[in-house]
Amino acid sequence: MSDGAIATAVFGVFMVGTVALGLAAVRGRGKQGGIAEWSVGGRSLGAVFIWVLMAGEGYTSFSYLGAAGWGYNYGAPVLYVVAYMSCGYAVGYVVGPMLWSYARRHGLVSISDMVAHRYGRPWLGAGVALLVTVFLLPYIQLQITGMGVVVSTISYGAISLNWAYFIGFAVTTGFVVVSGLRGSAWVSVLKDVLVVGTLAFLALYVPQHYFDGYGPFLDRIVSEKSDWLTLPGSGGSPYGQAWFATTSLLNAVTVVIFPTTVAGYLGARSADGLRRNAIWLPAYNVLLFVPMLLGMAAVFVVPGLVGAESNLALFKLVVDSLPAWAVGVIGVAAALSSIVPMAVFMLVIGTMWGSSVLSLLPRWRTPQRQKLASQGVVVVAGGLALAMTYGAPNTLVRLSLISYEGMAQLVPILLLGLVWRKLTLAGALSGLVVGVGVVCALVFTDRDPVAGVNAGIVALALNLAVALAVTYGGPADRADPRPDEEVLARDPMDGPEGDGPDGDGPDGDGPDGDGPDGGGLSSAAPSGAAR
Repeated sequence: MSDGAIATAVFGVFMVGTVALGLAAVRGRGKQGGIAEWSVGGRSLGAVFIWVLMAGEGYTSFSYLGAAGWGYNYGAPVLYVVAYMSCGYAVGYVVGPMLWSYARRHGLVSISDMVAHRYGRPWLGAGVALLVTVFLLPYIQLQITGMGVVVSTISYGAISLNWAYFIGFAVTTGFVVVSGLRGSAWVSVLKDVLVVGTLAFLALYVPQHYFDGYGPFLDRIVSEKSDWLTLPGSGGSPYGQAWFATTSLLNAVTVVIFPTTVAGYLGARSADGLRRNAIWLPAYNVLLFVPMLLGMAAVFVVPGLVGAESNLALFKLVVDSLPAWAVGVIGVAAALSSIVPMAVFMLVIGTMWGSSVLSLLPRWRTPQRQKLASQGVVVVAGGLALAMTYGAPNTLVRLSLISYEGMAQLVPILLLGLVWRKLTLAGALSGLVVGVGVVCALVFTDRDPVAGVNAGIVALALNLAVALAVTYGGPADRADPRPDEEVLARDPMDGPEGDGPDGDGPDGDGPDGDGPDGGGLSSAAPSGAAR
């Protein structure tokens, strides 16, 4: 049997297992809970599942392709990923429980719901859902592309890029439509086992195989490629110290309100479980050093990779030196690192449309109808990203440049609005419009970084300044009779939801965090102001 056939067979077995695992996650739960059960796992996932799910959100195909590619091309600037994620978990220690408590009290399932409830404007939630969809579709497309490149490479060309793209879409849609967030959490367990195992192996194998150990490898980097070890890195990189600091700061604040991160928050059984996750999640970032380091190793082993080819730096090291079955397993780990985050991206888009957009129509306001609508949107969103991957890949790749920096512009309208009652709707909207406009203008005119600073943080600073100026200088919002505790988020440490040091209860830390009442809360519709 050829190497391509062996690797393809390994990949195929694991993909079938992935779909089966995702479907098994909701065995006996198919008709429970409406949209809350599907989109946030019935708010009942325990500490273990939330940990692997949220860790999986930080470990995508970028970790195998982009991180290695950046390490290959630039070196040290790629460490911003570890910096911002670790800092983001620290911010999430405070923000995560607040958002969890707010959503739980009011029966909310997405950030668009939260914005609509905070300002008492259902149309505002719909607008946020549309904006977030624009920012998330490129991520789905990039995960499809990343999986396609991985699968085609590890199959030794036996699976074409076009078929690999379709396989990624079909597998992800197959289990996420049926199993929702719970299925993604179960598949995350399989993914993490493979990721930890394969990266631990590669961290030992590559330096020993190609350099006779870490000592000679690191000595060679220091003596021959010292530019790779300091900012701004090699190859005329524009990513210096100011960019590194501002990007780490911006992304650390943004990641805590990223819709996929919030989906993980809302799926938790308790706020205390989120706090423990925030403490332990940075340990997962140690894995990110492996593809970064291997990308730098590839500089010596496979020199001359340019453009998109540099993203295959890690796989170039293993395809020609490992047996086909091992290449297949490594490829499966990388493919699952695309499938899990892609599933949650699609889930989040479907949830926002079901709960905040289509729910504006009276016939779609019941939890079951919202779930049905959300599942339909998942298929449409994934299909659109797949079609664009085939027909106009550069369009979404171009949009991806503003995705994270654009998402950062939601920080004032969401986070500031949830802790400061005086922020007006006009102020929040004005800041959002200015922030998104500035990001688009700077990125699409190739002015990112701006004088060495991340363009997104420049836009966020202007966003915040405009929001405050309009709030203080413009008209006050119409009288809102709701009390502060109805509108604002709070730290749930001493709250009534059972979130204390023992808030998880006796079943919170089981393998799946699902005790006898694991279905969690029923899907209560958000309170009237959000509808």
